[in-house]
Amino acid sequence: MNQVQRRIVLIGLVPLFMSLLSVSIINVVLPAIETDLQASSSALQWVLTGYALSFGVVLVASGRAGDVFGRGQLFMIGVGLFGLASLVAGITPGTLTLNIARVFMGLGSGLLNPQVVGLLQQYFHGPQRGRAFGLMGTTVGLSVATGPVLGGVFIALFGPELGWRAAFLVNVPFAVISLILARSWLPKSAWHPIEDNDNTDADPAAASATDRTFPKRDRDLDPVGVILLGVGVLLVLLPFVESSVGWFIWLGLPLGLFTIWLWTRWEHGYSARGHAPMVDLKLFSIKSFSNGSIIITLYFMGVTSVWVLIAMYMQQGLDHTALAAGMIGLPAALLSAVSADVSGRFVFQIGRRLVVWGIITCLVGLVSTIGVVFLLTQGIGSEWWMLLTLCFIGAAQGMVISPNQTLTLQEVPLKYAGSAGGVLQTGQRIGTSMGLAIMTALAFAVTAVSDWNIGMISSFAAIAVIVVVAGIVGLTEVRRGRRRQL
Repeated sequence: MNQVQRRIVLIGLVPLFMSLLSVSIINVVLPAIETDLQASSSALQWVLTGYALSFGVVLVASGRAGDVFGRGQLFMIGVGLFGLASLVAGITPGTLTLNIARVFMGLGSGLLNPQVVGLLQQYFHGPQRGRAFGLMGTTVGLSVATGPVLGGVFIALFGPELGWRAAFLVNVPFAVISLILARSWLPKSAWHPIEDNDNTDADPAAASATDRTFPKRDRDLDPVGVILLGVGVLLVLLPFVESSVGWFIWLGLPLGLFTIWLWTRWEHGYSARGHAPMVDLKLFSIKSFSNGSIIITLYFMGVTSVWVLIAMYMQQGLDHTALAAGMIGLPAALLSAVSADVSGRFVFQIGRRLVVWGIITCLVGLVSTIGVVFLLTQGIGSEWWMLLTLCFIGAAQGMVISPNQTLTLQEVPLKYAGSAGGVLQTGQRIGTSMGLAIMTALAFAVTAVSDWNIGMISSFAAIAVIVVVAGIVGLTEVRRGRRRQL
């Protein structure tokens, strides 16, 4: 990496780490928030879902805005909003302000995340791009690993009343530093839109060396498309994150799917009239992009639930503490970080086969964990054997997520890198929300008529089925790649 690339990695990955840390740290500090603010269960639910919903809804729109206006501006707006909202959340006097702040934290995360993807796509090329996305995967793994532990440390050091506030306030200095460095270090071309004739094969070393700027393109944000997709994604997500509200909330799912269909029709017509659509639907004719999007949506639908189910099983099924529940996944999360970095070095040599091998490794982890739980029903072994079996799933995450993202975006034109990255991340958010709702509901339903051991086995078996489907799509993409080489 040259100096410009190293700076971009540092500028982008630090706030990315903090935004994802805010996802994993919150579960540990929720009991302290409940006690300190006398929060109701619905208020606590919105501490979780407000962030998730606002995060997911703006991803594609913010990616498109970065493509049109330049990623530097959108990145700084996102980091600034995230940092300011974190400050408000940390000093909030009550749950209403906290929930509003969490929504704005999610908006900030949704603004900055696609810009990080777009910047890596813009300034890294070939094997270096794989390495950069590998570092991004390492960042994701470390945020998952350190979030629960850091939350526990804050509670232990500062007590419940101040500990949960520290979990939000820790974001503020990093946001300030990131803003200062972004303003000083991002190259001039990061503050301008990409020219129509630029593509992903342009040499980023030459681009950063000359630090060229691009003439302004038609700054068409497609506002109707933004609203339609935002409302559609919100309606699809809402039933899965607010399922406890009542049966009527599920009416949002078909309505959301219909709204997304309307969005696709609008985008077709908007493009036919000579305008620049929010998302060029021709992206989905790029097989590597469409198949990669399906793979990662299915993978997140299944595997994200693993860590929630393990935490519930350890605490509710086996009566362990929250700290013990968090620690059992720590080796797997750390291995995920290492695996992502190593995979990033070899992703272009191995190709989509690396993703398929990662899916197979994940299946080994799922099946072996089922085996451990089954042995526990027979009075054999220990739940701590899962420290080993979950490591297979951790290693798989590093082999699947970042390499799949690298390969999925490989053929995407650079001018759509932000919006394409937003589409990928929206798929991840939808998959995560659907998976968490379905798998936890299955676990609770089975546990109600049996016990937590059988509930775990049933839900992990369902996750394995989804992962197998993702693997089939991955094999299809491997075969397609082989045919292209013939």
